[in-house]
Amino acid sequence: MAMESLKRRPLQDWASLICGALLFLAPWVVGFVSDPAATRTAWITGLVTAVLAIAALVRFAEWEEWVTAVLGLWMIVAPWIVGFAAFRHASATFLILGIIVLVASASELWQVRHPAALAK
Repeated sequence: MAMESLKRRPLQDWASLICGALLFLAPWVVGFVSDPAATRTAWITGLVTAVLAIAALVRFAEWEEWVTAVLGLWMIVAPWIVGFAAFRHASATFLILGIIVLVASASELWQVRHPAALAK
């Protein structure tokens, strides 16, 4: 698609990979391992985000960015949907990393859809 003419700038994929790894490690590092719902959500979401970022680094596919964007949205709302919003450290971690992942995915999708804008 349009990505063929775009020189790969995988900075966004690296950002998503780092955020996925950080989210996976967050229960221990940030200290919310005592909440099983937050911990499981962090492990699963972090792992899926990291795997998709690695896949995008290896071979880009636009659908991966859409799924990663949805994961970013999920990270933002997960504390309230899953029910661990009262854990401030967990909620803040999910919110910050979710915003980064969402912005990274959205910017890469924008670059794919608007390659001429990068040429200027």
